[in-house]
Amino acid sequence: MELQANPTKKRRYNLEDDQPPTLMENLPQEIIQDILSRLPISSLVRFKCVCHSWRALAQDPDLINMYFTTNNIKNDPCLILHCDFPIKNHLYFLDFAADNQEKHKVKRIHTPFSPIMPEFDVVGSCNGLLCLADSLYNDSIFIYNPFLMSYIELPKSLNYSDQEIVFGFGFHPKTRKYKVVRIVYYRNSSFRARRLIYPQSEVQILTVGDSEWRSLGKISYQLVRRHSEASVNGRIHWVSRPRRYNPARRLVSFDLEDEQFREVPKPDCGGLSRCNYHLVVLKGCLSAAVYCNYGRLEIWVMKEYNVKESWVKQYCIGSYMPKGLKQNIDRPTKIWKINGAIGRVVRVLGVLKNGEILLEYKNRVIVSYDPNLGKFKDLALQSTPKWFQTVVHVGSLNWIDSPIDSYN
Repeated sequence: MELQANPTKKRRYNLEDDQPPTLMENLPQEIIQDILSRLPISSLVRFKCVCHSWRALAQDPDLINMYFTTNNIKNDPCLILHCDFPIKNHLYFLDFAADNQEKHKVKRIHTPFSPIMPEFDVVGSCNGLLCLADSLYNDSIFIYNPFLMSYIELPKSLNYSDQEIVFGFGFHPKTRKYKVVRIVYYRNSSFRARRLIYPQSEVQILTVGDSEWRSLGKISYQLVRRHSEASVNGRIHWVSRPRRYNPARRLVSFDLEDEQFREVPKPDCGGLSRCNYHLVVLKGCLSAAVYCNYGRLEIWVMKEYNVKESWVKQYCIGSYMPKGLKQNIDRPTKIWKINGAIGRVVRVLGVLKNGEILLEYKNRVIVSYDPNLGKFKDLALQSTPKWFQTVVHVGSLNWIDSPIDSYN
């Protein structure tokens, strides 16, 4: 009851002194927060649009923190669908925490920066924020909350005439800072090779809020160019490319606190030397999805971070052909290349609170898999684009100046 007796916290809800309080505002603060923290993000967005006082309720920093914690741990996530076909890019979202009528309805997200950056890649999702990078000129980068409709453009960084970029975006709970990482592989214009090789590298990093990028020098790893790689314990993770005289792939992490690259022990599955695999976060744990023979998929989970012996084979999923893939549709070249999806059929997205695993098949279909029954279910989604890249996202009204305290 101490929170209820605090006049400063109660008063900040009233944006206008002459505005009479509603019945909602007369409830104790902890009850209000508990009620609002249980709403799906789409309902919370509508709630804050009712009036000024309800908007203030929805944007209370304590509620934002509580809401993120509740949705990140207890509720199902929402999915962001990025479609870059045919020309202009679009974002959609699918809220699994919504009620039954809205659960499988895909909704369009407005992108107010589209006149500046009509084509973009989704670098990653963190604390309810998306990091988006220009896919045409590799220049503009935006941080965007799709449910707040707030965005900022980051300062320009150094570019090379012939380059390839691996991105990363994350937040560290100790420093409470968001950072964007650009790992630039480049070659001089005078350098020519038959294969597309970038012999030189530079690691560039920006702490969101700073005015300039910093250079951390070279990197000794050739990382696979994939967006939205796993972020765990304040570290972003990638898998390295095999080299001619060292074909073994490595799990490489970048610590957002001390800004150092380190290797993470990989599972003894033998699959990380193959081309078809990817990293994912399952229930807060670093995980690796490895493609095996005959379309089988193994999911290895690191139960205790950075402990090799804690890797366990948690799931084994057999081959499956969704009904939506039986119709052949020409795949747009761009989304094929950006996702690094050549030869890849299925990608693991996450685990729902009922234990089912969400899978994306060939950037076209989303399927749920019940590991207890061994059964697949094609999700009947309304208004889904023909081609899309799926990003697991925790919907929130969080913004950069109010980072989540309880992240990870």
